[in-house]
Amino acid sequence: MSVLRRGGLGLLAWLIGIVFFLPVAWMALTSFHSEADAATNPPSFAASPTLDGYREFFGSGGGASPWPALVNSLVASAASTLLVLLLALPAAYALSVRPVRKWTDVLFFFLSTKMLPAVAGLLPVYLFAKNTGMLDNIWLLVVLYTSMNLPIAVWMMQSFLAEVPVAVIEAARVDGARLPVILARVVAPIALPGIAATALICFIFSWNELLFARVLTGVVAETAPVFLTGFITSQGLFLAKVCAASLVISLPVLAAGFAAQDKLVQGLSLGAVK
Repeated sequence: MSVLRRGGLGLLAWLIGIVFFLPVAWMALTSFHSEADAATNPPSFAASPTLDGYREFFGSGGGASPWPALVNSLVASAASTLLVLLLALPAAYALSVRPVRKWTDVLFFFLSTKMLPAVAGLLPVYLFAKNTGMLDNIWLLVVLYTSMNLPIAVWMMQSFLAEVPVAVIEAARVDGARLPVILARVVAPIALPGIAATALICFIFSWNELLFARVLTGVVAETAPVFLTGFITSQGLFLAKVCAASLVISLPVLAAGFAAQDKLVQGLSLGAVK
């Protein structure tokens, strides 16, 4: 590849990255404006910065505290991600290292469950939660998020585990290691980048989920995205406050992605080159 072509591709990559980053930068800039400055079109870049939006978000103005909603989102996302990994690892092992008959059909069945629109299953889930007394319960969201993310987790981890050398597993089996030991001490360390990538994606999906959380929760199990919708009131949309709240709620996912970026890239590239 010529130097000119590499430079052009690099410039194109930077332009695409800037286009995707601009809305986030605009949101961050607006969050440090007063409501009057944020309401101008376009917002003034020379406006005096202020932390009023963040103070109001954290309840200094007498509003509701965001901490219960943030804790609920953390519990639901982390617990469901852990359950997904515990269930997806042996399932992916059965479909890759020791494949069952017609394993490709099994994988397609897993993925086909994601083709159903979420709103189509909302009413049955709501009626089930109502009849079992599980409305406004954080553990109902944990079960839902686990079932929603499990198919994509099995699909991803199957390709990751397919890269694990069979000879290493056979050696462990000859040494007398049973399946739980093989999964925990042999397969998991080798496939750690893929597991980390899967965990991060499941965590992001759970953290950002709004539809089921909005319908199935109230005050006790309210999550961060549901809390964010409360800023849209009959008095209007307070843009600076909403941008500050959106930035704070996005920080856990951004921090997790930044911390695991090397594992994410390494995991998503497993199996790409043979």
